[in-house]
This record gives sequence, C-alpha cells and structure tokens, in this order.
Amino acid sequence: MKREMYTPAISFRGVHVKRLLALVICGVVLIWIVGRSRSKSPSASEKSIGTDLLANGKDRFVFNMDSKRRGLTDGTSLSFSKGHFVLDGKTIKILSGAMHYFRVVPEYWKDRMEKMKSCGLNTLETYVSWNLHEPTPGVFDFEGMLDVRKYIQLAQEVGLHVIFRPGPYICSEWDFGGLPSWLLADPNMKVRSNYPPYQKAADRFFSKVLPLVNDLQYSQGGPIIAVQVENEFGSYSSEIEHLDFLRGLLRHYGITELLVTSDNLSGMKRGPFHEHALPTANFQDYEKSSKEFNEIRKLNPEFPLMVMEYWSGWFDHWGAKHSTFPLEDFAKSLSGIFHNDSSINFYMFHGGTNFGFMAGANYFEDYKPDVTSYDYDAPLDEAGNITPKYEKAREIIMEYVLKKQGITSLPEPPPNSAKADYGHLAMDSYLSWDAMISLMETSLALKTPDYMENIKLITGVGQSYGYIVYRKTLNKAGSLLKLPGHVSDRAQILLDSKETAILDWHNKDPEVPLEDVKANTVLDIVVENLGRVNYILAGSEILNTQRKGLRGDVYLDERKLENWKIFP
Repeated sequence: MKREMYTPAISFRGVHVKRLLALVICGVVLIWIVGRSRSKSPSASEKSIGTDLLANGKDRFVFNMDSKRRGLTDGTSLSFSKGHFVLDGKTIKILSGAMHYFRVVPEYWKDRMEKMKSCGLNTLETYVSWNLHEPTPGVFDFEGMLDVRKYIQLAQEVGLHVIFRPGPYICSEWDFGGLPSWLLADPNMKVRSNYPPYQKAADRFFSKVLPLVNDLQYSQGGPIIAVQVENEFGSYSSEIEHLDFLRGLLRHYGITELLVTSDNLSGMKRGPFHEHALPTANFQDYEKSSKEFNEIRKLNPEFPLMVMEYWSGWFDHWGAKHSTFPLEDFAKSLSGIFHNDSSINFYMFHGGTNFGFMAGANYFEDYKPDVTSYDYDAPLDEAGNITPKYEKAREIIMEYVLKKQGITSLPEPPPNSAKADYGHLAMDSYLSWDAMISLMETSLALKTPDYMENIKLITGVGQSYGYIVYRKTLNKAGSLLKLPGHVSDRAQILLDSKETAILDWHNKDPEVPLEDVKANTVLDIVVENLGRVNYILAGSEILNTQRKGLRGDVYLDERKLENWKIFP
C-alpha cells in the first residue's frame, strides 16, 4: 500500500482575510477528517490489521518495525499458558498430520482425513502451493483439486482442526518450494526477501488466498487454529524484516489466529522471530534434536513445545534407493516427543503424489531431483493404505496421550480402497517424434537457445515445467556438437528423429561426436526440466539463479549455429 500526503505551498501576501479564514477552517476540518479516518474501525479488507505496511518512493513495501505490535496471543483463539496450548479455556495437545490437497485427488480427501481421525489425530496441517494457484501473474486458480477452501471445510466436517501454512515459500520437495517460476524472468530476482518485485508478487498472492479462508478461522466458527509465517526461514536467511513484512500481510488480509514459525536449531538462532510468532521444531531423530526443545524453553518457558515437522520418513531422489525410517526408530522418537509433553505434526501423515512435473530438488554438493512419488514412508502410503507405522502411531498416541484424557478407544479406520491388477499391457501403436512435433501449436524463433523462464509465450511469461525442444536444420555437415555450460537438467540429442546421445547436469560444456551428419539434417535438443531446487541453506544463491533448459552458443565443429526454432 502506498500512503501519500500532498502539502501545497501557500503565500500569504495579498490574501484576503476571509480567504485566509476559509483556509484555516478547511485545515481544521481536514485534520478532523484524517483523525477520524485513522481512529475508525478497520474495513473488511483491513480487519484485524495490527501493523502498518508502507511503500517508500521506490515503491518498496516496508514493514514499519516501530509500529504498535499485537502480543503473540492477543485476539487469538489458540493461546498457551505454562507450557501448554489452550483452546476454549481448556488445555489441548495438538496431534496433527500433514496432508497436502494438491498431492491427493479430491475423491480421496475425506478417506485420508477419516483415517487421521481414527489414528487419534485432532488436527490437519496443509501447505498452500503458490505456483499452482497463480500459474501466470494475476491469473488465479482455486478450482477442483486446488479448492483449498473446500479442503479446509471438509477437515472441519470430519472433526479436525487445521494448521494453515500459506508460505509463500513452502519447501515441501515441491518445484521451487512452491514459488512460481515466472519470478525468475526477472534477472535480479531475490526471492524470500524484501526485494520489491518479490514483495509485490507475494502481496498479490496473499490478497487472493487469505480472503478465501478468513471466515474459516476458529474465531469465526471455522477449523483454522494457527497460521505459519513462511517456512524454515532462519535456515535460509537472517533478514527478519522479511518475516515482519509477511506477518504484516497476514494481519492486513484478516488473519487473526496464532502465528507460528518452524525451523531447526540453527534456523531458530539465525532468524529469531519468537516475539511475534511461536517457534516450533523440525526434526526426525529425537535424541539428536532435543536441543531444539531446549532452545524453545530458553526463549520463553511459557512456550508450549511442538514439533511442526516430525519427519515420519523421507523423500526419494531419482537414481537412489527408496528412503525409509525404520519402524523401531520411528516409535522411539515419537515416544520421546510425547515424553516431553510436546504437541506434534506428522510430516508427512499421507504424502501422496507429485503430480505432473511438480517434484522439486535439493542441491547439497550436487543437484538431486526428486521422484514423482511422495510416499515418504509415511503412516498412510502413497495409495492411502494403512501401514504398520500407522498402527504403531495409533498405539503410542493412545498410550501417551489419549488414555490420560480418559479416552480408551478410537473408531475403526475406513478400509483400504480396492486395488486392481491390470496385468501386462501391450503397446500396439504410438506417435513418431515427427508426428508429435507436428502437433505442437506454439513455436518461437530465437537466434540462440535461451532458458525456458526467459522466453515469452502468449501468456506474457516463460515456460514453467516439462520439456523444451531446440530445433535447428543443419546447413552443412559436421562431426562434433558443442553445447554451452550445463544442460538443465537432462537432454536428448536427436538427429532426424533418432536419438544420438543423452546428457545431464553433470556434463559441463559437453561435446557430442556425431556420425553421418549431412546438410539438411534436423538437429533436436530435447531438454527436460527435472525440478527446481526447493531447499538450500543460508549463503547460497541457487534459488535466485536456477534456470531450466539451454542457454548460449551451440557449435557444430567451429561453426556457430544460429536461428533456432523453439518448441516450449
């Protein structure tokens, strides 16, 4: 928001007394009106705003750090006292499970939620995927599988509270941590910061998604009891002014419930925000991570303990073995968490699937793309089936928590859905490469190859996901193809529709020997985007610099190849 005040220069020389008196009266009236406007009740769009969002002369959103602040639990439904959560005047232990609406088809939402309830859980946690909801700037989608409002309403129908984690950054092994790729069309982009264009985009997103769920907060009869500010921010940055900015947006667009953060120990120390949001812990091995509990207690002994992400398993990378968290270790850590009287969110309780091209990647010494499955070795597997881990969690929750509350039984979970074995399928027809290319409705002409984020499609922004084809008809024969830098992330080299070589991100400035290349041979470089990095530690610029596809001069022998046809 930009708030401007214009003060005209007035010369009193020759001004008639009546005119002067009129100016004075107008001034008094103006002061009275401004005072009234500043003290009146906020409008619906400004409801519960406890902060000022300002814009300076460079159109930068700045959170007024000196403005009057709300207390941590002022006006919230969920509060805490003496190390315990309190809701409706009663002590409550949050027993939550993570399931993301965008990873599970709507037909299965209720089944998974009822299985959570039957395991003894009282809360559902979900992220919000910005890149799915705003695929191009200013164009929003909240229908079908993306109907987050319906999802939250269904959770309430089942009898679950909701922890709402709207990001805008979510990590989650999701492409670009949930951030839309069109942000990267800006060569100077600084995500997760108070870089003005990023702030402007985040503001636009929050202005759409938050009003959809405001009336679903607990204070208004809905199930939302807590809302998270960003995600694991201290692990990435110490710019707490950005957290303050996001906190201001949340309050401005109507969020009144308890705000929380989640991070590991180093993140809590690098990005302290505990005066404005309740800190919660993320870990898997309780014995190795109990220091996070100690840090929370040290910040404020009144704070209740909560593991916002108890990693029930782990995710998988292409080319690696399926990750698992042994049942015995899972049970030991879970028991340790409850032994410390902590609340919990199983991350994940049901992982689901990274549909389409939405899987993310990590970068620790090397790029590691994630697989399509988000099974996560969770209590409910990718198909929603009950696992031994589910049964063990149910047993421990009953023993450590529910029996102490006088609850001695739980409803039986819904049966696993029927599965079918389709046997072996024979492929009797297929489209040739040339036939597929002929069906492409969009193509662009570029002098040299460029990344998919940089090209301009009919939507006005670049390509977000999938494959991009760089085509060149060779005018002369040649024997050695030279590509610039690294392909991002996997490339197939085709000559007249026949595969000649496969390259990936490991190959720097790759050279591909070619055979029988004659004039008028059609060269296709098919590059697959395997997923943008979604998590990186402080000090890295990968989130801001990653681009997908191929960029730079391509050579055949010593001849530069120019004038390419691009199929996004």
